[in-house]
Amino acid sequence: MSADNPEIGRRIEAAGIATNYHDAGTGFPILFIHGSGPGVSAWANWRLTMPELARRFRVIAPDMVGFGFSDRPPDVAYTIESWVAQAVGVLDALGIKQAHVVGNSFGGAIALALAIRHPERVNRLVLMGSLGISFPITPGLDAVWAYKPSIDAMRRLLDIFAYSRELVNDELAELRYRASIRPGFQESFSSMFPPPRQRAVDALASRESDIHAITHETLVIHGRDDQVIPLSNSITLMQWIVRAQLHVFGRSGHWVQIEQAARFNRLLADFFGEAG
Repeated sequence: MSADNPEIGRRIEAAGIATNYHDAGTGFPILFIHGSGPGVSAWANWRLTMPELARRFRVIAPDMVGFGFSDRPPDVAYTIESWVAQAVGVLDALGIKQAHVVGNSFGGAIALALAIRHPERVNRLVLMGSLGISFPITPGLDAVWAYKPSIDAMRRLLDIFAYSRELVNDELAELRYRASIRPGFQESFSSMFPPPRQRAVDALASRESDIHAITHETLVIHGRDDQVIPLSNSITLMQWIVRAQLHVFGRSGHWVQIEQAARFNRLLADFFGEAG
């Protein structure tokens, strides 16, 4: 981890992408895949989760291509195929045959596709506020993907992401705005989800028959007050995945891992601990 910027961890080559990632703790590995907010990084998404889970497990959290401090090759295609390939590439490069996988929002779509395409690489699966099925895009998600950098625009997004007004302040808006305008960040972000953005929702969706075929123990998590991804997504995933359970947090928006950090961390530790 960089002393100047905790978002910068180690670097590894994963499916041809020079990937920034965090690697902490020992024990059975957990791969954490972040969401798709502007200026997001693995550290920003999982900063309250990684230290706690690293007490019992090996925690690995990469910046997916197009986000954070991983390289952005000019010819890269921002597709579910390339993101899944990068996730598998991280495991391959670290010599990890199988891991628990946690996906948040956009990262949930990648985690779901990873479990479908490479089931032997996944032990237990966690999907939090997840994309991965087709649904009519919400005004909240459309606003996230349409973001044009300004402090006011970031403040409006924070109001959409968080249930608690205590989390949304000028300092956080300034911090996340600054993150979103780092060199290359907005250029890649704006190219990923062009209008009409319903196409991006559908492109990240797995086939219903493939989801029904998933046999992994799966924990589906959602904030009841999520304005970005509808709770109905997680209810559907719980119904379609045969060995799934659903946990819904009240008084929580799209940032369950931040707004309900202690409970979220215990829930994951217990769920993964059951695997032995």
